[in-house]
Amino acid sequence: MPQRPPSEREFTMRFTSTPRGARLARRLVSHRLNDWGHPYTTPVNETLTLITAELTANAVRHGHVPGRDFRVRLTLAEGTFRIEVTDTRAEKQPPSTLPTPNPSSESGRGLHLVAALADDWGVSPRLAAPGKTVWAELRARQHGHPVTQRVAPDPTDADLLLATASLLRDDLGSRSEDARHGGRRR
Repeated sequence: MPQRPPSEREFTMRFTSTPRGARLARRLVSHRLNDWGHPYTTPVNETLTLITAELTANAVRHGHVPGRDFRVRLTLAEGTFRIEVTDTRAEKQPPSTLPTPNPSSESGRGLHLVAALADDWGVSPRLAAPGKTVWAELRARQHGHPVTQRVAPDPTDADLLLATASLLRDDLGSRSEDARHGGRRR
């Protein structure tokens, strides 16, 4: 396994393997980036928050083992942010090549989004116990702007972004709706 440079900054926390845990992880990563000098509306914060939302949602949906948490680790080293989401389910690995998403399906686009937004991403085995770590990296400048020049997204990429933008919205309006449905979302 390649050696990573020592982290200049690091945030690590475990979360319950639930949609609420994934939502909390996304929000705490955004807050931590803001604390590190990348305000909420900067491309770095918005991009890493969206990547975190996708990876944590996958950990909850595909990596969930009852009674086990998932872990999020955000690091900054040599101008590169790395987000890692570790779950305890080793047998459900993301595919090495992403299949074309079904346009009529409501899911199956998350890793396509991660691949489009991150400078690099991958999967590695969890070293100390069963499971896996899905990670993504984003190179950034000091002032919160990505180093890589992004081109305007294709219409299909824009559709992906719009379909997942709801993950970035605060759920303040949905709390009373959740209560009406026994705490479950529709």
